[in-house]
Amino acid sequence: METSLHRQLKSLYADDAQQVEVVWGDYRIDAIARGWLIEIQHGSLAAIREKVRDLLREHRVLVVKPIVASKQLIKRKRKDGAVVSRRRSPKRGTLLDLFDELVYFTQVFPHPNLAVEAVLVDVEEWRYPGHGRRRYRRASDYEVEDQKLVDVRQKCRLAEAADLWNLLPRCRLKCPFHTGDLARGLNTDRGIAQRIAYVMRKTAALRQVGKRGNALLYSYP
Repeated sequence: METSLHRQLKSLYADDAQQVEVVWGDYRIDAIARGWLIEIQHGSLAAIREKVRDLLREHRVLVVKPIVASKQLIKRKRKDGAVVSRRRSPKRGTLLDLFDELVYFTQVFPHPNLAVEAVLVDVEEWRYPGHGRRRYRRASDYEVEDQKLVDVRQKCRLAEAADLWNLLPRCRLKCPFHTGDLARGLNTDRGIAQRIAYVMRKTAALRQVGKRGNALLYSYP
């Protein structure tokens, strides 16, 4: 089922109401604006990889990837029922989360006809009980009724490999560096740094220049 968040983002990006959910050849396109075919993808970018690759042969494509920066959880007594609680989810999304998706998209990005835009959003997530009667419910006992856009915090558009560095604010490293250095520079764990380095190496945003023990060494291109 399409969420309110998806509909709101389509309206936000489209030139007008007539340029939403447009049939384009064998595909249905979320929105069209200023000559761009726009795909808004909440799920994995891998799911639209072949569709985007096909469209890029003749068209400019903008892939919009919403990242939830903050989420207000709103629970109902029942579906469409009264609200019984509101609380802020402890989970926080950042622009670095885009690398988790780009790991599966390096065969498509970069491309002269392609742009990828990460959009940091605040949302409300409406839930209702969905697993029978329980006195104490777990998060998994609830069904998601809808997600609604509250605010757009930030947009970051990537048109070429060098733009990936815009996702890594204030992170300048002495060359050569390894993923441990990158993790410290970003104040994150090494697993995330390894995914970032993989994407940037595959897209030629950085280059591998050697090894130190078991660690790969990188430099700016």
